[in-house]
Amino acid sequence: MRSAVKGSSHNFSPLATSAEWGGRVTRVEVNLDAIDANIRSLCKRAPGAELMAVVKGDAYGHGAAAVAATALSGGARWLGVYTVQEGVGLRGASITAPILVFGPFSAAEAAQIWDAQLTPTIHSIQAAGDLQRSAHGSKRLPFHLKIDTGLTRAGVEARDAVSFMRSLQQFSALEAQGLYTHFASADAPSKQLSQRQLQTFLEVSHALDQAGFEFAVRHAANSAAILDLPTSHLDLVRAGISLYGYYPSAHVSRDVALRPALSLVSAVTRVTRVPIGSGVGYDHEFRCSRASTIALVPVGYGDGLARRLGNGRGTVLIRGMPAPICGRVSMDQVTVDVTDLPICQVGDEAVLIGRQAGAEQSADELGAQADTISYEILTSLMPRIPRVYVRGGAVVGVSRLYHELETL
Repeated sequence: MRSAVKGSSHNFSPLATSAEWGGRVTRVEVNLDAIDANIRSLCKRAPGAELMAVVKGDAYGHGAAAVAATALSGGARWLGVYTVQEGVGLRGASITAPILVFGPFSAAEAAQIWDAQLTPTIHSIQAAGDLQRSAHGSKRLPFHLKIDTGLTRAGVEARDAVSFMRSLQQFSALEAQGLYTHFASADAPSKQLSQRQLQTFLEVSHALDQAGFEFAVRHAANSAAILDLPTSHLDLVRAGISLYGYYPSAHVSRDVALRPALSLVSAVTRVTRVPIGSGVGYDHEFRCSRASTIALVPVGYGDGLARRLGNGRGTVLIRGMPAPICGRVSMDQVTVDVTDLPICQVGDEAVLIGRQAGAEQSADELGAQADTISYEILTSLMPRIPRVYVRGGAVVGVSRLYHELETL
C-alpha cells in the first residue's frame, strides 16, 4: 500500500495506514526533498568548498542511510560520523563516499577502519600505532588531524602540531590528508572568538606547510560558519543541524532558506471526559481545575520525548490547535488536555513536530518548551519509532527497529 503525503502536511488517517510502517501509530516522517533542498542551498553558500554532510547520531535522528544517500545525490562529497560503528553501518548500506570519523577509536576498531576504508581522525600517538598495526598490505590510509584552537575538547594543541606530525612519520601506513578544527561559538552574535580560532588554525596550517607537512583538505566551518563566516569555508565545510533544516541559533543569518525535514506524528487513541478535580497521570501531579476532556497519545520518553514536557510545559497539535500535555510524560504515552478543542476523536492526528492544518510546531519550539535545543530533541528520538521516508509526495521507504531499510 502506498500513501500520498504532501510535504510535511498529513492528509491521511494514521490509524488507517499504520500497517505500512510496521503497525505503530507513532512514526517519524522524513521529507527527503527537504534534505536535498537544504544541501543544494548550503552548497551555493560555500561555492568554493566541498560539503560534508554530518550524519552522526543516526543523522540527528533522521536515519543515517537514507539521509546520507540523499545528501550525496544533492551535492555532498563527504560524510561525517563520530563513531567507527556509524561509519561501518553506512558502508553496510552501500555508501562508498569518503567518511570521516570524528571520534576516538579502540585498537579493535582500528582494524574496522581499515576494512571499511574509513578516514580516521588521529588524536594520539597510540591511535596512530593501532592503525599502523592493523595495516593491510602496502596501501596507505588517509587520516585527518584535528587542532584544538580554543574549544578545549579533542585535538592536538596548536603549539604541538608540528612536533606531533613529526612523531607520526614513523607510521609508514598512514597518509596525512586533512587538517581541521572546530569553533566554540560560531553561532554567537559576536564572531571575534571564531575569527581568533580561524587565525590560529591558519597559522598552524602555515607552520605545518613550512615544516614540509601538506594537507590537501583543510576545514573549519560548521553550520553557523557556513552561514556567517565565509572566510572559514576553506576546502571543505561541515553541515550538521543546517542539513536537517534548522539554524544553529537565533543569532545566525536567515538569508539561506532551510526546510525542516522531520515530523514526529502520532494519533489520539482514547478520549475521555472527567469531572473537576480528577487526577491525571502518575501521582496525580496534574489535577483538573474544571470538567475536562483528556486525550491519550502513544508517545513517551521511551520514544525520546523529554519527560520535562509534562504538566503543561509541552504541547501537541491536534486539529491545527496546540493542546497542552497534562500530567507526567510516561514511558510510552502522554495525556493531553483537549477541553478547549471544538472536537477531538479517536484517530485524530497528533503532531509533536511538524505542520498540521496551517499550524506548525518545530523542534526549536519543542526544545524551548523542554528547556533544551533542537539538537537534543531530534537526536533523542529512539529507533523503535519507525522512520517513514517521503520523496516527491510519496512514501519511498520505511526503516523499522530490527529491520533494514525497506524500499516500497
